[in-house]
Amino acid sequence: MAEIIQKDGTWTFDGDAVRIVPGRDKGVGLLRQTLGEVVVPLRALAGVSYEPGRKAGRLRLRLREGADPLTQVTGGRLPEASDPYRLSVEPDRTGVAEYFVDAVRNALLLEQVDPGPSMTYLLPGPAVPMAVGAGDGTVTFDGDRIALEWNWTTEEAKRSGGPREFRVTDLRTVEWAPAKGLENGWLRFGLAGAAQPAAPKYDPYTVELFGFKKDPLMALVAAAVALRLPHPAAPAQERGIEDAPPKELAPAGGAVEDHDALLRRLRELGELHQTGVLTADEFAAAKQSVLRRF
Repeated sequence: MAEIIQKDGTWTFDGDAVRIVPGRDKGVGLLRQTLGEVVVPLRALAGVSYEPGRKAGRLRLRLREGADPLTQVTGGRLPEASDPYRLSVEPDRTGVAEYFVDAVRNALLLEQVDPGPSMTYLLPGPAVPMAVGAGDGTVTFDGDRIALEWNWTTEEAKRSGGPREFRVTDLRTVEWAPAKGLENGWLRFGLAGAAQPAAPKYDPYTVELFGFKKDPLMALVAAAVALRLPHPAAPAQERGIEDAPPKELAPAGGAVEDHDALLRRLRELGELHQTGVLTADEFAAAKQSVLRRF
C-alpha cells in the first residue's frame, strides 16, 4: 500500500483504488470539503504525475475521459483549491510522492488499464440530496427533482416568474461554467425541446454566478445531475439528438474503427509522454493498445 499524508489531504492506494480524503487546511476549497472522501477505482485512471516545485510540489490524478461526472462537467476549469484530484506536497515529502506515483503507474501497467475514454461513469458522483445557494439563486436536488429559487440579486425579469421546479427526465443538458475576469459564470439546465436559452441573468433555468467562494459548489450540483442523464458516449438518440447521421455499418468481420480518431489518440499519447504525464513504459503500452485497434 502507498500513502501520502499532507495538510492538503491524504491519498492512499491499495492496488485497486486511490482513496482521497481532503485535509482541514485553510487552503482546501469548499468544494473538496463538501464532496468529502472520494474513491477512484484503478480502471477510472488514465495516469498520475508528480510535479516538483520550489515551495511545494503537486500530485495529479488524470482520470479517463467520461469516467467521472465532476470532471466531465467542469472540463478542467475548477480552481486548484477546489480540484479533488490535485494534492499539494511539501518539499520534504517528494520521495513519498514519487513512490506513490510509481505504485499507481505499476498497477496501471500490470492491469493493462486502457487510458482511453470510458463508455460509462465509473465514479458515483456527489451525494444527494443537496442544496446549494450561490450567485443569484439556490438549487435543491433530491436525485429526481430540481428546484430553483431566486434571491435579491436576481434580475427582476427572471425573479418575477417565481421559483422553478422540474425533473431530471425533463432535461437534455446541464452546464457549469466559472466566472472569469469580468464575465459571470453559470449553472444552466437545458430542458428538452426548449428554445435557445437567454443570457444567464435572464434565463429562468440558469443560476448566474458572480465569482464568489460558493460558486464551485454549483459544479457538484451539475455533476450529480449529469450522472443521471445519458452518458456522453451514449447513442445520439438517448442524448436527445434526433438528427444525428446514421452510423456506418460494420462489415461481417468486425467493427469499423475511425482511423482519424485513432491517429488523434496516438498524437495525444505522444504529447502526454513528451510532457512527462506518461512514462516510457506507459506510453508504449497505451500505444500498442491503440495500434491493435487499427
